[in-house]
Amino acid sequence: MNRLNSTHRALSVAIAAALLPVLAQAQTQPAPSDVPAQDGTVQANTDRATTLDAVVVTGSAVGGVSKLEASYNIVTASAEEIRQSNPKSTADLLKISPGMWPESTGGQTGANIEIAGFPGGGDAPYFSTLLMGSPLYGMPTLSFFETTSLFRLDDTIESVEILQGGPSVVFADGQMGATANFFLKTGSEVPTGSIGLTYGNEGLWRLDGFSGFKIADGWYGSFGGFWRSSDGVRDPEFKADEGGQLTATVAHDFDRGSLVLYARYLDDKNQFITPIPLIQSGEDHFSAYPGFDPLKDTYYSRAIQHVRLPGYPGGGTEANLADGRGAEFFFLGGNFEYEFDNGWSISDRFLFDEGVADTNALFSGNNPATLDDMLYAADTPGGLGLPAGSATATYVGGGAVPGDQSVIAQGWWHIHKRLKSINNDFRLSKELFEGNILTLGLYVNHYTMDDKWALGNQMLMTNAPNATPITVSYVDADGNVRQRTDDQGLLDYGTFNIAQHGRATNTALYLSDSWRIGKWLLDLSGRIENQDATNNVCNFQNDEDADGDGVTDFVDLDGDPLTEYDNHVPVCDGTYARIRYDKTHPSWTAGANYSFTERMSAYGRVNTGGHFLDFDNGIRGSTDGNFPPMHKIRNYEIGFKYQSDLLYADVSGYRRRFTGLPYQPTDNAGTPVGRPLIYGSDSWGVNFIGALTPVENLRLQLVANYLDGEYTDYDACIEYVDVNGEDACEPIEGKQLQRQPKLRYMFTPSYRFVFGWGDVLPYVTYTHVGDHTQDQSGLQQLGSYHTWDFGVTANVGMHWQFNVRGTNMTNQLGLTESNSRIFGSAAGTDGVLLARPLEGREVNAQVKYMW
Repeated sequence: MNRLNSTHRALSVAIAAALLPVLAQAQTQPAPSDVPAQDGTVQANTDRATTLDAVVVTGSAVGGVSKLEASYNIVTASAEEIRQSNPKSTADLLKISPGMWPESTGGQTGANIEIAGFPGGGDAPYFSTLLMGSPLYGMPTLSFFETTSLFRLDDTIESVEILQGGPSVVFADGQMGATANFFLKTGSEVPTGSIGLTYGNEGLWRLDGFSGFKIADGWYGSFGGFWRSSDGVRDPEFKADEGGQLTATVAHDFDRGSLVLYARYLDDKNQFITPIPLIQSGEDHFSAYPGFDPLKDTYYSRAIQHVRLPGYPGGGTEANLADGRGAEFFFLGGNFEYEFDNGWSISDRFLFDEGVADTNALFSGNNPATLDDMLYAADTPGGLGLPAGSATATYVGGGAVPGDQSVIAQGWWHIHKRLKSINNDFRLSKELFEGNILTLGLYVNHYTMDDKWALGNQMLMTNAPNATPITVSYVDADGNVRQRTDDQGLLDYGTFNIAQHGRATNTALYLSDSWRIGKWLLDLSGRIENQDATNNVCNFQNDEDADGDGVTDFVDLDGDPLTEYDNHVPVCDGTYARIRYDKTHPSWTAGANYSFTERMSAYGRVNTGGHFLDFDNGIRGSTDGNFPPMHKIRNYEIGFKYQSDLLYADVSGYRRRFTGLPYQPTDNAGTPVGRPLIYGSDSWGVNFIGALTPVENLRLQLVANYLDGEYTDYDACIEYVDVNGEDACEPIEGKQLQRQPKLRYMFTPSYRFVFGWGDVLPYVTYTHVGDHTQDQSGLQQLGSYHTWDFGVTANVGMHWQFNVRGTNMTNQLGLTESNSRIFGSAAGTDGVLLARPLEGREVNAQVKYMW
């Protein structure tokens, strides 16, 4: 903890120390009227998302292309537009792209990211985060990891481009879903920068800073970052979010090219929010559970913050909920572009990053029950089944627990994940003849994963906000006192304690041809990619079935049969099962764009794509070499774009067909059970982003999507154990794609008031999220909801900006997810449902000085 606080102090001091000299230098620069508008001057930077003249580079083989001529779905946002979207996290920013559905109710990191028509259902298998064109990791997702967890938004970000499908299957990491490509600010001839302080009603304090400057002729530098500390809307009785980030760049411009080098250090800890109890009535109506405020309460508390986990591989470990699902990572990268005088050009992008991305969090199991039912009732799911009247239950810290106290067992999970990645994307282009450019590219990414997991660790606690753990002992039929929990309230020392070490290299060769013929812009691209991956997963000790239950892969840690919590612990024996996965797959895309005028175009595109298995999903567990198939897509898309002084419209329609989708059954503790089941999906939908400007300064913007998607190619029913512990079977053929709303839209009216001293921009955003479901069965409906957000930005003179922003101002109760470890309906017979609702009202204010 001392190291973390020292790091945070160092971050804030470093930001201030770096900015103050440049701020002083800026005072000697030309008068404001002679200085170009900087990022705080909203007029220059708030229309990039709805300007067809903007040039985009993501999805383009060379040099970039205007949005008017881009034959694919791409959304852009400037630094100011990013701020005005008021994202709660990096993943939450993706909501500005129609069809993107980030579930941000889990906190700053670890979001489930859904893309309309892409049947994900958890984590982010069909989404990649890129920094300056380079992917952050070789696989888009792993268990307990998705790439936005390595990325934080701050004032060092210049812009973002969010691309769905289309040419992304060929370039960079070949993502067949969606890609968000973030671009860093660099220095300039005139020193520019900003420093801002933010306060939020959830106890947030945040310092942001950026400085761009000239180093020498043709050389420019920049430095910036943030530090923040927050109690969180759901106050866990310790810091919910604490940490910061530093970023630096060096850029060099020369006659025929450019070079940008960049480095970034991230050290941030974030609460990973677990589901809380609600009451469900009817199919999709939800209300507060007695004693729980669904908008601000959490199980987390000081009483359960620190634990010992003896089942953790290697002899146990100490774990801290305050470490959350954070990251400590270092990034070093560079981009090089050069044009020769004979029609040839080259570009190269590289990125090295390394660090840890741990998870420390509670994970839901069975629904709550009274203490007496949990101890004695045979029909209580997850109950202990002890002899009637035999048990003694005590709060950790002292005091007897009454029998009618509502209790719950939650998994206290710790996942240590060390990741490393180095990738390079080299492109060689040649203008074959006027209007035709051929590009040959080579992409290589070598990456590693070193994990240790301690899953299970069911902790018995009060079913109340800021819970208290409970210990249980009982007297057996022979008069022996048996310890059902340890002194922390843990019922077990893990059900899935593994160590694994993954190594992989992805190598892709791609070819792309772009041909301009009059008003047509045509492209045809292909990619052949190989993934060569090895995962070494620990084998378990064999204790010769010490307890006589027929199971031999568990160990009694202390050899005492009276301490039941550690009698069945999976323990790695120091040997490993080696699993090799070597797969090659082609992808291709073809697109055509026709520009009717300089303000109107239409396009069509088709592409295929494949999603390789990852270390955790498909590779681990396939020791016999019988791997699940690749996820494969065939995507068809048409679109129309138009812009005038009155109207901006970008509308696209698509058809997406998937095969090879796996469903991995798990038990209520989250442990994988059996082999994955394979199925498919079929979807069509419409994405729209548009803006109406009926009079000067009034803007009415709409981001919307409609999806009609269903599961296919699985005629049988899926067998499972329901929330009440009963065996059940449910078909999924024809069911709505899980977690994806059929209709979602955001409507944002804004009006800019212009004064002699500056301007004021107030805006509100109404968001509607339509009906959506929890899993493939469609039995657990999550309903629909709407929210109101707002913002006010005031620019005073050339240097000062003031912002006030708020989310969920009406305290709407809306769900994004229920209990992921229960298939089918997750509500018990009493209507109790464990789910993740939206956080309540959150308002923050910022003052910023710019130069």
